[in-house]
Amino acid sequence: MVCGCSALLPLPNPRPTMPATPNFHANLSSTSCWIPRQPMPVAWAFVQKTSALLWLLLLGTSLSPTWGQAKIPLETVKLWADTFGGDLYSTLTKYSGSLLLQKKYKDVESSLKIEEVDGLELVRKFSEDMENMLRRKVEAVQNLVEAAEEADLNHEFNESLVFDYYNSVLINERDEKGNFVELGAEFLLESNAHFSNLPVNTSISSVQLPTNVYNKDPDILNGVYMSEALNAVFVENFQRDPTLTWQYFGSATGFFRIYPGKDMEYIQAATSPKDIVILVDVSGSMKGLRMTIAKHTITTILDTLGENDFVNIIAYNDYVHYIEPCFKGILVQADRDNREHFKLLVEELMVKGVGVVDQALREAFQILKQFQEAKQGSLCNQAVMLISDGAVEDYEPVFEKYNWPDCKVRVFTYLIGREVSFADRMKWIACNNKGYYTQISTLADTQENVMEYLHVLSRPMVINHDHDIIWTEAYMDSKLWTGPGSRKLGLPHSLCLSFQRSHGILLGVVGSDVALRELMKLAPRYKLGVHGYAFLNTNNGYILSHPDLRPLYREGKKLKPKPNYNSVDLSEVEWEDQAESLRTAMINRETGTLSMDVKVPMDKGKRVLFLTNDYFFTDISDTPFSLGVVLSRGHGEYILLGNTSVEEGLHDLLHPDLALASDWIYCITDIDPDHRKLSQLEAVIRFLTREDPDLECDEELVREVLFDAVVTAPMEAYWTALALNISEESEQVVDMAFLGTRAGLLRSSLFVGSEKVSDRKFLTPEDEASVFTLDSFPLWYRQASEHPAGSFVFNLRWAEGPESTGAPTVVTASTAVAVTVDKKTAIAAAVGVQMKLEFLQRKFWAATRQCSTVDGPCTQSCEDSDLDCFVIDNNGFILISKRSHETGRFLGEVDGAVMTQLLSMGVFNQVTMYDYQAMCKPSSHHHSAAQPLVSPISAFLTATRWLLQELVLFLLEWSVWGSWYDRGAEAHKQKKQDQLQPCDTEYPVFVYQPAIREANGIIECGPCQKVFVVQQIPNSNLLLLVTDPTCDCSIFPPVLQEATEILTLTVISAHNASVKCDRMRSQKLRRRPDSCHAFHPEENAQDCGGASDTSASLPLLLLPVCVWGLLPHLLR
Repeated sequence: MVCGCSALLPLPNPRPTMPATPNFHANLSSTSCWIPRQPMPVAWAFVQKTSALLWLLLLGTSLSPTWGQAKIPLETVKLWADTFGGDLYSTLTKYSGSLLLQKKYKDVESSLKIEEVDGLELVRKFSEDMENMLRRKVEAVQNLVEAAEEADLNHEFNESLVFDYYNSVLINERDEKGNFVELGAEFLLESNAHFSNLPVNTSISSVQLPTNVYNKDPDILNGVYMSEALNAVFVENFQRDPTLTWQYFGSATGFFRIYPGKDMEYIQAATSPKDIVILVDVSGSMKGLRMTIAKHTITTILDTLGENDFVNIIAYNDYVHYIEPCFKGILVQADRDNREHFKLLVEELMVKGVGVVDQALREAFQILKQFQEAKQGSLCNQAVMLISDGAVEDYEPVFEKYNWPDCKVRVFTYLIGREVSFADRMKWIACNNKGYYTQISTLADTQENVMEYLHVLSRPMVINHDHDIIWTEAYMDSKLWTGPGSRKLGLPHSLCLSFQRSHGILLGVVGSDVALRELMKLAPRYKLGVHGYAFLNTNNGYILSHPDLRPLYREGKKLKPKPNYNSVDLSEVEWEDQAESLRTAMINRETGTLSMDVKVPMDKGKRVLFLTNDYFFTDISDTPFSLGVVLSRGHGEYILLGNTSVEEGLHDLLHPDLALASDWIYCITDIDPDHRKLSQLEAVIRFLTREDPDLECDEELVREVLFDAVVTAPMEAYWTALALNISEESEQVVDMAFLGTRAGLLRSSLFVGSEKVSDRKFLTPEDEASVFTLDSFPLWYRQASEHPAGSFVFNLRWAEGPESTGAPTVVTASTAVAVTVDKKTAIAAAVGVQMKLEFLQRKFWAATRQCSTVDGPCTQSCEDSDLDCFVIDNNGFILISKRSHETGRFLGEVDGAVMTQLLSMGVFNQVTMYDYQAMCKPSSHHHSAAQPLVSPISAFLTATRWLLQELVLFLLEWSVWGSWYDRGAEAHKQKKQDQLQPCDTEYPVFVYQPAIREANGIIECGPCQKVFVVQQIPNSNLLLLVTDPTCDCSIFPPVLQEATEILTLTVISAHNASVKCDRMRSQKLRRRPDSCHAFHPEENAQDCGGASDTSASLPLLLLPVCVWGLLPHLLR
């Protein structure tokens, strides 16, 4: 059937200087009638109708499409495409052996079974396995709790205790005489793969202290001595559950014990969820170092908050103002995004006026009351943090009205500076509102003094002797940034003293890490199909594990964790779920299923798959987590089951060309130390030969691997015979052939010497996209599975790797092998070849010398100067062009006129994709949603002030700081750099519509017309495009595949600011933690603080004065 249309082409972003409106004539051929694209906006529709009437009037003067056909004969282009496609298909089927592999699966079809996967049963089974694994971790932590409490009960404090222990910083250190330094005795360390290949000692723990804590302080020595009893429990836990990783005990006195060695999350385990309003005095008296200390105090408080907490910050002087106007009158979740946003705004605070604290307190109490009554926020602890250098006015009526006599809101006061005249008033406020008072005189005091509020909030939990399991935010192990699956989930557990109920003293916390990678191994990849996957999210809707989660970004040559890597919401990954039905059901701990049509990005967003996914979900009992399993409709709903004898399969497993997916768990090799050096293939062979009866293996997966090994074994002999028949003098056609099966089996064979292979990273762990991983099947397998079996999918590759800036030199082509049993079709395998791009080009230029002329030479060829020929793939990327620098580029970038025309005709469709995990260059606008105008003088003074503060912080940090909890300093250093920032972007992907097999047209570009013909290349995902290069169509802008930031406020408008603010204020559904410990009638509210410790050395105390004295000289 032939369908055609002719119309004027509306231009996106038309230039004002355009000489004339470009026109086109088009003809389409397809297997079905061409369906026009979606209607345009009203304005464009009006322009289109008006232009169409004008075109009809001028039709007599326009060129007929037959003119274009005469210049570029359609029959000739079709002949070129068919010849090239036929030659390619013949070559690829020969060297890949795809027809042989299809025949081998066909031969055993009668013995195959294709079963439909029960998604709900699968997700329940995975959830149960994960629950059992996490329960073992909890039991290990509970063992530590009991041991620590018993050890503390049996320990009597000894002021003069002398005791040597292993200090992590000093172990194996020697002095200039070669003797071990004090607390640094010999400590045997061995590299251990289970602990990220770090050197560790699994027979004993070590102790780490902040550098500003004396390592022989009596409190430290007694705590370390008492906690020696945990060593035996650490070892016993690890022997009982070898999947355990780091275990630790963090003492309230300031040290932590690690087995075999690690830092820890202390803060979230020590308290229940909380609503916090921070009030900061920005009156004139807070200028200079006081304001610097106040800012650092706020940052430190923010660092103690987690995703189960809510917060806002109010600055006050003569009047009250929210540092983020968009958050006026509300509390926002203290996730990483909001905490970092607040930190940026805090740095911009400036002092002026007089401090009036009563109106600020009134505003804070009103917010907390409104949220409590509306059942919003944490619905647990509520507190006000007052940061000031003094309070002078009458604030008692505020407490009488809003907080007395119940004192449901605790008030913590931080007196900034050395002045003590207001100390009594600040302490009175705290003591009469169940809070705590501290004085912060230097930056070095901040950390310790801020932490006091955590001890107060922990009192009710301690007095109740509750041992709540607290799950922290996921964090990334810095040792694993360069590899997949590097995120870990911390599991600390609160530890309390049962016998000190009257004081409510918190001894510390114990905990263990849970590697998310190990958890996700309990959802085996082979059971989920080519496009299926499993994912985990928290009670707050944040992703813990998902194949589309990208926690790292590249800055230069370095991989870095994104600032918000652990607060990516499920709705930002499964963004097709517009109604958030999936997110809501999972947060509500429901068990169920739903279906969605989704667009799945591939190949770093250059390509897209259109799938219908079925989602199955349930909760993981006794945890705040939910599990989801996704199966794609069609072949993803089925699993292929074969059967063969162990003897036959074992023989074929021993072939040297065979490998198994190294990330998949065929056998458990990471528990027994004797098994850790085994590859998965070696482990499977030892299991099948019964050489090692202690090996535990997935028998279903091993059975499938055996079957695949038998069916694919003839491929080795085929490829070997083919390689032997290739003489040294003959043309090198293909570098290698390869295949993969749904059981993770890989075979490959070289047709050239290994030194001549263009892309040596292909099929190696170094190139994750080309191998089976824990998260996905190889790219060549996934693409082939969505094309008709027997049709080859081509992909360009860069020999230096996907990050290379050079030209592509290698092409892979792959095709799927499908099996049908009882009208059910499953993908059994994918097979392909890798070849040099140069060979593909030679084949193409040879094919385009063909013509239908019987007598005489061909009159036209793609090598003629008046023809431009391109081979492009189904996403518009150029594989072959006369100009080598265009290879690998998007067609719209090279020829915007033709790409625009192909889009208008429906040959290609533009699909809008979204990326809510992007990183963008920081915009120049103000961090707040409200952007004030700034004069040049004001900007200069602000910059000068910032430089002075940065210098003070640098000098003080350099000389003083060494805290083991120094996230604030780290964040501050990062802020100095002009780093990429998290953002949301949208980007276009272009997809060929295969129903249109050929199309041609004429584009009118002012004084000339550009002719083009596009023809599908058979048995491939390729198209042949022939154009006339003599007509300059530069009046058409290029069509680019570029990402643009959503809601970029380069030009601030009231509407955009409002939209951004609405989005920032939005409160997504979340599930609160089950436990809350806000108050206890027996807690001692009179233990509410006193003067800060001023025992710092004289040089340390004088350092701020020296710095400020030097600043005028430094600025001259």
